[in-house]
Amino acid sequence: MNLFNQTYICFFVFLPLILLAASLDTQEAATVEVRQIDGRYQLFKDDAPFYIHGAGLEFGDIEALAAHGANSFRTWRTDNGRDTGIEVLDQAYANGLMVTMGIEIARERSGTGRGVFNFDYSDSIAVADQLSRVREEVLMYKDHPALLMWGIGNELNLESSNPLVWNAVNDISKMIHEVDGKHPTLTMLAGINSELIQEIKTRAPDLDLLGIQMYADIVNLPRYLKESGWDGPYVVTEWGATGHWEVATTSWGAPIENNSTVKADWYERRYQIAIASDTVQCVGSYVFLWGHKQERTSTWYGMFMPDGEKTAAVDVMEHKWTGAWPSNLAPRIDSFMLNEMEAHANIQLSPGMSVTSTVVASDADGDSLSYHWSVRREAIEVGHGGDDEDEPPLIPDLFVSMNHDQVNLNAPSEPGAYRLFVEITDGQGSAAHANIPFLVTDE
Repeated sequence: MNLFNQTYICFFVFLPLILLAASLDTQEAATVEVRQIDGRYQLFKDDAPFYIHGAGLEFGDIEALAAHGANSFRTWRTDNGRDTGIEVLDQAYANGLMVTMGIEIARERSGTGRGVFNFDYSDSIAVADQLSRVREEVLMYKDHPALLMWGIGNELNLESSNPLVWNAVNDISKMIHEVDGKHPTLTMLAGINSELIQEIKTRAPDLDLLGIQMYADIVNLPRYLKESGWDGPYVVTEWGATGHWEVATTSWGAPIENNSTVKADWYERRYQIAIASDTVQCVGSYVFLWGHKQERTSTWYGMFMPDGEKTAAVDVMEHKWTGAWPSNLAPRIDSFMLNEMEAHANIQLSPGMSVTSTVVASDADGDSLSYHWSVRREAIEVGHGGDDEDEPPLIPDLFVSMNHDQVNLNAPSEPGAYRLFVEITDGQGSAAHANIPFLVTDE
């Protein structure tokens, strides 16, 4: 290849980046405000109403989020360890999305996730150091045109009782308003109650709105808002699948996960009951999670499979965001059994026992379905509030035969708690999933 061709190719490879950089140079930061008009709160971006149709996203596909009809996403920190905050904001801007940028704030509880844990908000020097660090982050990103709001900390009330955390949040909010007068501030709360709201009203009045995070219990959010006395604006910053702390468990304590079809049906109902119904205080929502993660299982909270296929939850959200269903729908699961028993049956097997599992699924588009089966140990090293977890390894050499929707397998030889997983794909980028916990015991 000659020098001319190399130059020609490099020019067109980097042309989109050059055009994006030029576009960013000509754009100013958006002016975002929360206004109350005729008793109704609304978010405005450059004087135009902006209702948040968004998702929580850290490592998910930003381009796909925009393609499915969202207008925003939230993060949990400015730098996620893979992409810098500028890179995240640039990707958002290139896809027409606005970002509620999370700011990592230390937590007083113990934990295994990223960030600072076991922090003491009575330590004035440490609190001042944190404020200084946050100020540098705000100065770095405040003028980006994709910035929507600042999210100060995530679930700082979870397993914490020191009210001084809200004084620190208020100081951060005041600092942001001093150096950046164009973007509102909020903090993300794990649930809502009257005591918490009173603390925030007293100690953090500088916040512009609240972020509220609930899962199955979100259907009671309208009642909780009244009981807590919060009559100001809010955005639901996390909601989605039923939490692993909210479901039934087996006799040995394994939480029973809903399959992807049941989850999608709940996404539909919860959105209508708790989000779309509030046209007075709610300014939108961020569904959790646009991507995938290991938390109790690798499928519990993510709206995508680890290899990228979308689940029915994505279909539901596209319908909510755009008013139309996607051209290809994810498969549905009608039943899933192990030895003719469902997950709630407390299935116990003896080591090496021969068993059969069957799943009944369908596809509205008539696509040919493929079935992928696996067994893993039950996750033991689990965290709280989204802490990092390691996915348990696969247990090999258990399957004797596979016939698409039915398999024969031998139970693991070592006693313990396990899960049988099935993933069903349609070959068009969509998937369904389910799992059954079981216990191997030699008693």
